[in-house]
Amino acid sequence: MQKQQYEKYKQLGLNIAYYRKKQGLSQLQLAELVDISRTHMSRIETADCAVSLDVVFDICDALGIESLKLFDFRQ
Repeated sequence: MQKQQYEKYKQLGLNIAYYRKKQGLSQLQLAELVDISRTHMSRIETADCAVSLDVVFDICDALGIESLKLFDFRQ
């Protein structure tokens, strides 16, 4: 992950966590739906790693939301 993109990954992770919690899911539950480890889900939510668009789209499908919602970065 490029340093100049860190804030965007951070916002993406916060949005994923928001919609996950809104649906009452734990990180483990969402990770299982997306077929990734809970550790990877945690790293995505905390911007500790880059995430592929495939995984982002899988997260959207699991949460039943449009991808645009995850990329709506509020300042």
